[in-house]
Amino acid sequence: MTVTKNRARTVITAAMAVAGAAGLLGVTAQPAAAQAVPCVQKIAVVNNGGFTLNFQITTREGALSAATDTYPVNQWRLIDLTSTALPEGSDVRPLVHATAGNDELGNVFVSYCTNGQTATYTASGTTLDYSVTLLT
Repeated sequence: MTVTKNRARTVITAAMAVAGAAGLLGVTAQPAAAQAVPCVQKIAVVNNGGFTLNFQITTREGALSAATDTYPVNQWRLIDLTSTALPEGSDVRPLVHATAGNDELGNVFVSYCTNGQTATYTASGTTLDYSVTLLT
């Protein structure tokens, strides 16, 4: 009788483990990460660094847009995301290339939606030590 009870407990415990692994015990999947904020159609980068630069847009998955032309300090360029092959709803940020320097990513992602809004980042520092920061 004791052996039967122990075997029954073992079978029930194993069944519960399988059911739990399959999500059958009320365990729900975690929701997908929310889109980044703000949601914008265009991204601008102001060059406040001591170097020339160009930039392109990158997604969380690593997709890239075409790069802007290279431009000097105190100028800015803008990429309208509707002119890229990046899908609407993607989280995006600039990837800045300093001439004869480092590549730096924007500090935060924004979401791409066709609404006419612009996210402006500033690139500040020197070719080997700079940051790309979203202005708020």
